[in-house]
Parts: sequence; C-alpha cells; structure tokens
Amino acid sequence: MDLFSLTTILYVVTPLLYLSFLIWKVIDQTRDQECYIIGYQCYKPTDDRKLGTQLCGNIISRNKNLGLDEYKFLLKAIVSSGIGEQTYAPNNVIQGTESNPTLNDAVSEMEEFFHDSIGKLLAKTGVSAAEIDVLVVNVSMFSSTPSLTSRIINHYKMRHDVKAFNLAGMGCSASLISLDVIKNILKSQRNKNALLVTSESLSPNWYSGKDRSMILANCLFRTGGCAILLSNKRSLKHKAILKLKCLVRTHHGEKDDAYGCCQQKEDDEGRLGFYLGKNLPKAATRAFVENLRVLSPKILPAREMIRFVTVSLLRKVKFATSAKGVTVNSNKSPLNLKTGVDHFCLHTGGKAVIEGIGKSLDLSEYDLEPARMTLHRFGNTSAGSLWYVLGYMEAKRRLKKGERVLMISFGAGFKCNSCLWEVMKDVEDRNVWDDCIDEYPPHSLANPFMEKYGWINSVHDSTNFSLLDSLST
Repeated sequence: MDLFSLTTILYVVTPLLYLSFLIWKVIDQTRDQECYIIGYQCYKPTDDRKLGTQLCGNIISRNKNLGLDEYKFLLKAIVSSGIGEQTYAPNNVIQGTESNPTLNDAVSEMEEFFHDSIGKLLAKTGVSAAEIDVLVVNVSMFSSTPSLTSRIINHYKMRHDVKAFNLAGMGCSASLISLDVIKNILKSQRNKNALLVTSESLSPNWYSGKDRSMILANCLFRTGGCAILLSNKRSLKHKAILKLKCLVRTHHGEKDDAYGCCQQKEDDEGRLGFYLGKNLPKAATRAFVENLRVLSPKILPAREMIRFVTVSLLRKVKFATSAKGVTVNSNKSPLNLKTGVDHFCLHTGGKAVIEGIGKSLDLSEYDLEPARMTLHRFGNTSAGSLWYVLGYMEAKRRLKKGERVLMISFGAGFKCNSCLWEVMKDVEDRNVWDDCIDEYPPHSLANPFMEKYGWINSVHDSTNFSLLDSLST
C-alpha cells in the first residue's frame, strides 16, 4: 500500500470514526437523561384517625355555626361523595380542636407523614438519605420557617449540597409539577437521585363556618401523602418500576372564572376555608380539553391521530350541512386514548370528577375502578391521591412490563397536568393497600350516613333542633 492510499484512508476513516464517536456520545448522554421511579411509599395514618359515621356526626355537631339546612346539605354531600368510613383526619380534628388550630398542629401533621413514608421508602429501596441529590416538597396550604424541605434535610441529615425546592399553593395537581421540576433536573445532570414528597396540610385548614361552597371541602379532603424516589442512574435502572415518557402542564390562570373557582379564602365572617365554586366543573373541562390537545400527539399512534382528524372533519361537514346547523351535543371525546394507554390513573377529586373524566374518555368501569376505590378508602388526599390510585393498580397486579399508565390531575389556579409512564417490570407491591386490597372492590360503595342520619330530612322545625342532643338520645 503506497503513501497516497494510506493518506486517503486516513482522511476517510478519521471523520467517520469521529462522527461515530459523536453519535455514540449523544446516545450515551440520552440514556442518562431518563426519569425513572425506583420506588414510592404512600402514607397511612393510625386507625384511631379514621372518620367513621359516628365520629363525623360528632365533628359536625361541634360546629355551632351550622343549622338544620346546613346539616341536610352536608348529609346529601357526604352520601353522594363516594367516600367511605375508613378515611383519615388530622389529629386536631380527632381531638376536637379544629376550630383553633396551632402552628404545632400543622408541623406535627407534616413531620408525622415525613418520618413514616420517607423512612419506609429509603429502607425499601436501599438508598440512603446521604445519596439524595435533589429534594422537592409540595404542600399547597402550609408554608413554615424553616421550610418543610429544611425540616426533612435536618431530620435525615442529608448532604450540604442537596438541591432543595419547596412548592406551595399549587393545589391538587402539585405532584406532577414537582415531577416536572425533577424531570428537567435529571435531563441536564447525570447520575442523580431525587426525592419527591407530596402531601397536603389539613390541620390549619379545616373550615368551621357555614358557607356551603367551603364546608364541602371538609367532606372531600382527607389526610395522606406520598414519598417517591426518582433517578437517572444506570446502576439503579434494574430496580426501576416506571419510566417517564412525557409530561404536559396546562394553566388557565389568565381566565378570571378559572382562576377564582378553587381557592383558599375567608368567608363573610372571616373564617378561613377552601372555596369550591359552581363553575369548577366548567373550568376543569376547558383545562382538560386543552391538555389533551397537547398530550394526544405525544402518546397516541399515528393511525389514531389520522382517524381523529378524519372524524373531526366529517363532523364539521355534517354540522355545516345539517338543517339549521343543529347537531346533537356530545361530551364524549372522539379520541380513543386506549390505543396508546393501558391504565388510567385519575385524580380522586370527587365522584363527579371521576365520572366526568370516564364519560368524556369513554372509559370502562374497569378503568375507573382504581380511582373509585381510592376515593372510597382514602378520600381526596389532594396532590398525593394519584399515587394511592397507582398503588391500587399495583396491589391488584394490573401493571405488567411494557404497559403504559396515564396520570391526570387537576388543581387550583386553574391547572390540568398529565403524564405518561411506561411500566419497566411486573410489579405487585401492596403498599398501603396491604391490609384491605382483597376486600376491594366491595359489593357496594354506599356509605351508612343516610341510614344513620337520614332522619334529619324529616325535621322541619329549625328553631327547636340540636344535632348534638339528637345524637346523644
């Protein structure tokens, strides 16, 4: 081989080798940008915190601002809520001091959850607190000094360089906002472990007034939370149970009606509570539709998108050619999300929320079962609710390798956030469902409130009536 041939080969091979190196480097870096869930641990308070029928009656009777009309409204709301008798309340509600909450009540509620769930999660995954690089905590209606992240760092003696983020005011969809923060960090930094802690503080936010739009929150929100360990480390990939595929956030805070439909405020008498407006379903629907518009192309196969476009065009033609331009309205989405999704993890905002999403997406009872059962057993645990629903699926051994799980959540602001997960391996951890999963689903979700308190509907004289006296007789 002469010198000319050798030089020619070097000029050809060298760029090819360099190009191959660059391609390998890009692929290699992409592998380290994934966001995996290594494990998660939901929180279950002690049995003495359960809100049974009798205890609920006693708590309601302690509110001297309520009258007969409010009792009837509460009975109707509780009976139709989809919530059972095994949900949990904060300690100060159980002890009867909910009308005068203290800072210690709120701090104790959070620390009890932190110490239980984080400790169990670290033990279960084999990852120590010193290995946590990123800590994100979201608790919407409580912010302390030092911050909640600082309290966790101090208790578990985490490293001095841990990156801490404390999110407040983000509502029920906050856990996916926290997830978005972590996803972006893991995308830009390699070999990191992140701890996501999501919950809500009920101790200082139990409403003791009589505004119906605010006492409704007392019927829905319950104590709960979850700690989730995420990572992009290759060494932990074999332990991963879920991989994040995409995440979409929709915010309608610029719309005044959406902004004001769900917020913490004081009533006319200065009592603090959480307001749920009548236009909340409408605001949620608009945000959901907008979120789906962005999400769908990311998760659905091309054939489904082509079918959707075709159906949409045909509907427009039918509308244009129909008599007087009138068509039958339908709340059902023309998209078939089941072509790209195997399981639906829905926020347990309430029975109406679950049924509304199910109807719009044409979901079956099987699809809605995890959310319905979670609402019945644990209530609306705000930002933590999605993980109880996921835990139900896992405890029922529904999640198989390669399947896809869609999470959908709503929150004040108004927001709709969603994400898609890929199951990395067959999972069957029973988590907080361990002691009751075999009893679900029950034959009936009806709670005994109407049976015990239905007599209130036959009372008509509000001037000579006391719920407390009626309960004691």
